[in-house]
Formats: sequence, structure tokens, C-alpha cells
Amino acid sequence: MDIKRAKKTFWIRHKYYIIGGFLFLVLIAYLLVTSVGPSKLSQNIENLQISEAKEDNFTEYLDLEGIAQPKLTVKLNSYEPGIIKRIVAEDGATLKKGDTILVLINPDLLREIEDERDDFEKQQISYKGKLLEMEKSTSELKRNMMKTIYDLNRLSKQHNLDKEEYTIGIKSKAQLDVSTEEYVYNQRNTKFLLQELKQDSIRNSVQKNLLVMDRERAEKKYAQNRSRIANLIVKAPIDGQLSFLSVIPGEKITAGENIGELKEVENMKITASISEYYMERISLGLPAFITYKGQKYPLTVSKINPEIKDRNFVIDLLFTGKVPENIHIGRTYHLQIELGKPEKALVIDKGNFYQATGGQWIFKINKDENKAVRTPITIGRQNPLQYEIVSGLKPHDRVIISGYDSFGDVQQLKLK
Repeated sequence: MDIKRAKKTFWIRHKYYIIGGFLFLVLIAYLLVTSVGPSKLSQNIENLQISEAKEDNFTEYLDLEGIAQPKLTVKLNSYEPGIIKRIVAEDGATLKKGDTILVLINPDLLREIEDERDDFEKQQISYKGKLLEMEKSTSELKRNMMKTIYDLNRLSKQHNLDKEEYTIGIKSKAQLDVSTEEYVYNQRNTKFLLQELKQDSIRNSVQKNLLVMDRERAEKKYAQNRSRIANLIVKAPIDGQLSFLSVIPGEKITAGENIGELKEVENMKITASISEYYMERISLGLPAFITYKGQKYPLTVSKINPEIKDRNFVIDLLFTGKVPENIHIGRTYHLQIELGKPEKALVIDKGNFYQATGGQWIFKINKDENKAVRTPITIGRQNPLQYEIVSGLKPHDRVIISGYDSFGDVQQLKLK
């Protein structure tokens, strides 16, 4: 006898298909959720560089390389043309002011000075001759004057005698008139001679002054030409180092030609090249310092060259205190320039996150330190060690500042 089986239900008959479909829907839902939700990446926290946001004294400064240069560089020029006879100082020599660098020879100049000397001696002889002539003329005039005065005195006595003789009748009226006319003539002649002697004295004085001036001019001209001989010896105008000399023995040079360069080594400066981005931030008097053998040496910005070249401009800085020992031209020093006074600010350490994020966001670690989430931030000022955080973080927040090249576009980091 056959036993009648119970008919299976739909759920029992299709249970494997239903379970498979359910699992497939769960998988689809998971994929949708994971694609829409934040992407994650696992990272070992020990391999990351962590910085804690903190309130600290923040000083904005630039970290640069400065090059030691002489404060003063003097171009060497020849005042006279000539031929290089002998070179005394070599390139790199340390010289004192007045030390001989090289010697020139100029036969034309020597002949010119000899001619000037001959002309000067001739003028001296002529000057003495003219003085003798003036003295002789004055002496003759004085002798004539003495004779005239003598004759006038004699005629005065004779005229008085003639008047007495005329009174007593010894001489006639005609004889008295002749005596009177001769006496009056001599009076006028004596007066004229006195005036001529006075004018001659004035004229001689003027002529003598002119001769003296001509003589002084000639003497000065001759002395100046003689001093040109000293210019044939080129000497160091200051204490310094002869950086180069661009002549050789036997070479002919012209007057005013640049033949070398002398650098003052006792008084040095530091030269630095800065990005044009900081042009408006750099001003005269800004404090700075270089570090040498672990010691800091203060400086101040003394000159700003406004010319922009290769997107950089150049500044000069002078030492305000002690100068490093054995400082040499061309040596490079670690230089820091302060752009402002220290101020309280929220800061974090520098890291490579800025290059990847542009300073617009950063991964902030949660309190449990098991994950880090993208957090928008605003960065203000910066120095070589720190960023100033304007917004997005608060004190004691911990952030990741390294490893961003491998994070990609993930929104969260799972820390372990």
C-alpha cells in the first residue's frame, strides 16, 4: 500500500535560491555603502610623524644661505699711461695701504717733465731780469727826484736872495722876473716828479704781483707734472686683498684703465638671495644672524637690491657685534632673518603634508588614536620649523604631518 507524501512548500523547495539571493543582495549593499562612505587606509602609527598643536611663541623668519663678501671693493686704475715694467704684488696678496702693486715706465712723460723744467727755469731767469729792470728804473727816478729837489732848494735860496737884492736896488726887475720864473718852473717839475714817482711805485707793485702770480703758476704746473712721476707706481689705496691683477710685464696700458681689484677683508658683509615672494616683507634694519661652529653672530639688513633676477632679489647684511674668526670671502653660512617679533600663536611642526594638501587640510587623530580624519585647516604664517594655524585645530590636537605621498585620496586613516 502506497504512503502519500506531504507536498513541500515553496520556501522549502527554493530555500537555497532564496539564501543565495539574500547573500547577493547583502554583498551589493555592502559594496554600495563602502563606495558611498568614506574611504579608509590602514597605517602603522609608529611609521608616521605626529605633531601636537600648541600655543607657543611664534617668530616668522627665513632660513637661507648667506655668502661672505667684502663690504668694500676698490677698482685699481692707472692714473698715467705706460708700459708695465715690474709687477710687485701677485693675485691673492694681502696688502697695506700704500704698498706697491706694480711699476710703470713712460719715456714720453719724462721728456715732457724735462721740457716743463726747462721752461720753468727760463721763466725764473726772466722774472729776475724784469725785477732788476723795475728796480733800476725806480732808482733812476729817485735819483732824478733827489737832484730836482736839490735844485729846487738851491733856486729857492737864490730867489730869496734876488728879491732882497732887488729891494736894495742891486738887481733889476727883469732879473727878478727871470729868477721867479725859473723857481716856479722847478716847483712844478718837482711836483710832477713826485706824482710820477708815486705812480711808478704803484705800477711796479702791480707788475711785481703779476710776475709773482705767473711765477707761482709756473711753479705749481711744474710741481704737478713732477708729481705725475709718482703715478707711475700703482699703490694699494686701502688695506685689503688683491683679488686679481689683469696685466703682464711689458703690456702697454692707458690712463684710467682698470687693471685689478682690491677687496677690504677687515670689514665683511653677508650677501643673500631671497625669493621675490618676500620683497614686501624685507626692510632695512631687520635683525638676522648666522650660525658658525654652534655660535650665533647678529647682523642687520643694510641694503636691498630691488632688481629681480631669476625670481630672486639680493640683500646685504652687516655684522652688529662680534665677527666670526677666520671669515673668508666666498664662504657660505647658515643665515636666518627675522620677519617680525615673537608672538603667541597656535602652531604645529612642519612636514610634507603641505606639499600634498596645499595647507588646506590635514589628518587629525581621534582621542582613542585608532583613526585619523581629514580636517580642513587654515595656515597663516610660517617659518622653517613651524606653521601658524589660524583655524581648524585647537590646542593639544594631534595631527599627522608625514606620509601624505602614499595616502592618495582616502578620507580616513585606520591606525594600528
